[in-house]
Amino acid sequence: MLSSALASAVTSIPSPPISYIDLGPLRIHFYALCIIAGIIVATLMTNHRLTKRGAEPWVVIDIALLAVPLAIIGARIFHVLTHPGFYFGEGADIWAVFRIWEGGIAIFGALIGGAVGAWLGCRWTGVRFWTFADALAPGLLLAQAIGRFGNWFNQELFGWPTDLPWGLEIDSDNAAIPAGLPEGTLFHPTFLYEVVWNVIGVVLLLWIGRRLRLQWGRLFALYLIWYSAGRVVWESIRIDPSEIYFGLRTNVWASILGILVGIAILIVQRRHLGLEPSPYAPGRKRSDDDALQSEDPTDFVDVSEPPASEVDHHKAAATSTAAAN
Repeated sequence: MLSSALASAVTSIPSPPISYIDLGPLRIHFYALCIIAGIIVATLMTNHRLTKRGAEPWVVIDIALLAVPLAIIGARIFHVLTHPGFYFGEGADIWAVFRIWEGGIAIFGALIGGAVGAWLGCRWTGVRFWTFADALAPGLLLAQAIGRFGNWFNQELFGWPTDLPWGLEIDSDNAAIPAGLPEGTLFHPTFLYEVVWNVIGVVLLLWIGRRLRLQWGRLFALYLIWYSAGRVVWESIRIDPSEIYFGLRTNVWASILGILVGIAILIVQRRHLGLEPSPYAPGRKRSDDDALQSEDPTDFVDVSEPPASEVDHHKAAATSTAAAN
C-alpha cells in the first residue's frame, strides 16, 4: 500500500485541499494573495528597470495607482463578457459578477485596462509610455506566472484528461469535470504549463532586451507575442466552459489578436532609430542632478535641449562680445 501511495505521488500533482483561510471574521483567499504577490514583484522589477534608465525612483508607484485598479476592473469585465452564461440568464446569480475573490479575471482584459491606466499615469508623471511598457514587460510576465498558482488553489482552469506522469488531481465533486469520467481521472495542469512558459519568457526578455537593447515598445511587443503564443496552446486544451466563435474559444481569439498587436508594434516602431534619448517625454525631463544614471550614461542622453553648461557658456560668450563692442 505504501509503495502504491508513493507511486501515485510521483505520477500526479495533488491539488491543495483548501483555497482560503479564516482569520476571525476575515476570509483570506490564496487566489487573491497570488495576485497581490504578482503585483508586488512586477512593481519592484519595473522600478529597478526604470531607475536604471534614469527615471525617478518609485515613479512606478504613481503610475501603478491608476494602472492596477483599471487592470483589475478590465480583467473582470473581460471575463464576465466572455462567460455570460456564468452570470446572466435563468438561474444565474448576477451578484457573482462582483465576487472577484472566487476567481474569474482575464489577463487580456487586464492588459487593456492596465494600458489605459498606464497611459494616464505616464501622462501624469511625464514618463514615456513605451519606456514604461518595456520596463514592465519582464515583471508583468513573472507576475502572471505567480498569479497562475491561484488557479491551482481554486482547482480551476485545468485541461483535458491525461495519463501523463504530471497529471493534476482534481476533487471528484468539482463542477468543471465533464460527466462520465471515472473517479481519479487526472487532468493537464495548464496552470503549470503557463508558469513554466512565462518563467522561460522572463529569462528570454531580460536576455534579449539587454543584448539587443530593445526600446520604443519593442520589448513589450515581444512580451505580447511570447505570452499570446503560449496561451493559444494552453487555452486550446482547457475544458472549462467558454464561448466558442468559429470553432475557437474566445481567449484563443484574444491570444491571436495579442500576437498581431505585438507584430504591429514591432513594425510601427521601426520608424524610431537608435535608443530613446530619455525615459521622460520632451519637456518633462528632471534635472541631471536628480536623475539616476544608467550603466552607460551616453546611451540615454537627452538631446531635446542643450545642457545647462552649454547654455551658460554661450551666454558668457555673448556677454563678453557685447562688452568688447
